[in-house]
Amino acid sequence: MLKKDKQKVLGEVFDDARVKSFLDYEAPAGVSTDFHLLEKAYRGMNIDNFVTFLEFFKNAGHKLGATNPQGQTLADIASEHRHGREYVQALAAAGSDH
Repeated sequence: MLKKDKQKVLGEVFDDARVKSFLDYEAPAGVSTDFHLLEKAYRGMNIDNFVTFLEFFKNAGHKLGATNPQGQTLADIASEHRHGREYVQALAAAGSDH
């Protein structure tokens, strides 16, 4: 939840350094680091930034098919969201097998 003095920025475009900073998030105990990074990017980026992030993510050796503790990939989760289709397509274009 946003504090009253904070405005949510819709459609914000990050520079490469800001996009890469999403690779630095630490996963909670019991959660795959790769899945956590993908989910943070999905929830925090517009589609253009997310596509850029996926390249950095793959180049850093992370796995697109990582799963959460319930066995779901990010594509599984995003496909259930009204605005997730573009993200699922971006994952597929980046080489995700799911």
